[in-house]
Amino acid sequence: MNVYKTDNIRNVVLLGHGGSGKTSMIEAMAYGTKITNRIGKVSDGNTISDYDKEEIKRGISIGTSVIPREFMGVKINILDTPGSFDFVGEVEEAVSVADAAVIVINCKSGIEVGTIKAWEICEKYHLPRLFYVSSLDDSNADYTKLLEDLKEKFGKKIAPFHYPMKENGTFVGYANVIRQKGRKYKDDGSYDECDLPADMTDVIASSRDMIMEAVAETSEDLMNKYFDGEEFTMDEIFSALRNSVSDGDIVPVQCGASVHDQGVRMVVESIDRYFPAPNQSRPTFKKGIRHKDNSEFKATCDSDGPLAAYVFKTIIDPFVGKFSLVKVCSGTLKADDTIYCEEADYSEKIPKLYIIRGKNTEETKELMAGDIGAISKLTYTKTTETLSRKEDPITLEKPEFSIPYTYRRYKSVNKGDEDKISQALAKLVAEDMTLKVVNDEENRQMLMYGIGEQQLEVVAAKLKERYKVDIELSKPKIAFRETIKKRSEVEGKHKKQSGGHGQYGHVKMVFEPSGDLEKPYVFEEKIFGGSVPKNYFPAVEKGIQESVLKGPLAGYPVVGVKATLIDGSYHPVDSSEMAFKTATMLAFKNGFMEAGPILLEPIGTMRVFVPEKYTGDVMGDLNKRRGRVLGMTPDDSGYTTVEAEIPLSELYGYSADLRSMTGGIGRYEYEFNRYEQAPSDVQQREIEARAQKEDN
Repeated sequence: MNVYKTDNIRNVVLLGHGGSGKTSMIEAMAYGTKITNRIGKVSDGNTISDYDKEEIKRGISIGTSVIPREFMGVKINILDTPGSFDFVGEVEEAVSVADAAVIVINCKSGIEVGTIKAWEICEKYHLPRLFYVSSLDDSNADYTKLLEDLKEKFGKKIAPFHYPMKENGTFVGYANVIRQKGRKYKDDGSYDECDLPADMTDVIASSRDMIMEAVAETSEDLMNKYFDGEEFTMDEIFSALRNSVSDGDIVPVQCGASVHDQGVRMVVESIDRYFPAPNQSRPTFKKGIRHKDNSEFKATCDSDGPLAAYVFKTIIDPFVGKFSLVKVCSGTLKADDTIYCEEADYSEKIPKLYIIRGKNTEETKELMAGDIGAISKLTYTKTTETLSRKEDPITLEKPEFSIPYTYRRYKSVNKGDEDKISQALAKLVAEDMTLKVVNDEENRQMLMYGIGEQQLEVVAAKLKERYKVDIELSKPKIAFRETIKKRSEVEGKHKKQSGGHGQYGHVKMVFEPSGDLEKPYVFEEKIFGGSVPKNYFPAVEKGIQESVLKGPLAGYPVVGVKATLIDGSYHPVDSSEMAFKTATMLAFKNGFMEAGPILLEPIGTMRVFVPEKYTGDVMGDLNKRRGRVLGMTPDDSGYTTVEAEIPLSELYGYSADLRSMTGGIGRYEYEFNRYEQAPSDVQQREIEARAQKEDN
């Protein structure tokens, strides 16, 4: 592939609901430029973007694929993203390097949750966008109804550039609103020009008038021309629309049937004609710090500027190796360059530089500013890092990634695979910014965090397929705590004689609530007359220290206990620190159980973000989960934030349930707040579970 200058590059992300037709659109694009000699199908598992075995098996996109294509001297880097919400991290990676977006809608399905989320992402990142309405070959596709829904949902900026033409109910072409001409498809996906059907003239004229008004508003000269009744030239129209689309003032709507290679070429033409090149001034320029003078740096995609290449994705293949996908945000990146990362303080030489297309690669000598490519086998480089020159180091700002709140316990199916699993998971974590692995030492369990259950299931499947190791996912243990509510006075005596020196330790202690659940224990001594020598006080505290690690009620850590040593006795020969520590541990066990022991459960502060119409369902569900709703805060976008306190043990499976309640549009976040007494039935269940475990 040729080296392209910045002006001739377009970086476009495909967004949309799962099953809307993004991957089929990629196939039609590839076929139209002879990258492939056939249009692959998701159902056949032979598409160029869904090449991972799990993607083929499940029939969905799991990772973002980069598919560059050349068109009339322009290189278009298409980033095909998953539609499943569990893989939102892949979408966020792609959006961080995109300059515009195509939102794909299945005409039969209409506006779905994924459509709304795609729009919200474009709004957040200020991305120019167009809608591509797919599946116009479906007999139930109602394009007019969909246009009405789009305008109602997203406002007057929705502008239909195309209307479908049908003959005997069959999709045969489209009406070009701007040119006021018909386009009838040929078998190869190209078209012949034709006259507009008589019944479409009024509809097309109405839409064109709206677009011409938008064109007129872009300059005073065009406005005067419009009021004088003069026709705009095509150059004036396209130039004005390019500015309006780039600014987000107009969102074109086009249509097609990707599986028949109909309409996709027109989308490609619109990408070239209306979408901005990477060096056009707009809010999506990355900002950062130029460290040599600590000045603010704005990456305007100037090929003559200082090098700043942003690593937006990492791919690790057990056979091919590691690829770091980069967007050159400033300067020019060349093969054999030595790059430097300021934030991690390392230098690496680029082994080879590639253009990547799905799973296939093609070597290139350089990438100019604005272009996207891949570097192979970098040892230290990680996702979100900036590669620059050591003599002029730059660090670009990092995007925000969704925080994973869904977690599962995992363990090896086969003994001895723990190290292999750890190494394999480290590679998968490097690939996925929303996947986290945590060692929960307190509960002696390994935890895997993700956006949703499907993501974690895919991770388990990848471990088995790629790395030949099996893990079992299960419900995690919850970090309960134990404490006491009453006062008890007990003694503990450890006495043992086995020839020679014996063992003797004797303590009398008071146990009561300390009032501070942040600390495991408070230790005091009130000894009079030397009944326990001072040199044994540290041993007594050591006994308390070890006892609180695993409480006698259900084996959970102890908090909020005050232990006071009030009396005891010792033997001048047989007493020792170990004997007093053991006596203290005996006293602790008895005293704790006599002081009204209870279990405390972790309580989290939770925020659920949902459209207003779902707040009733959400609050009802939170009540069933023993949650306490604290309030609701509506915003201007039609969403309501429901704030609540909820036991963390009740959040198991919440991600799937919230999606079910809200059609996939709701999201939530939470954080640990405090511990409080668990209900008696919860305590009883945990105590019985511990007893059963000990019996086994």
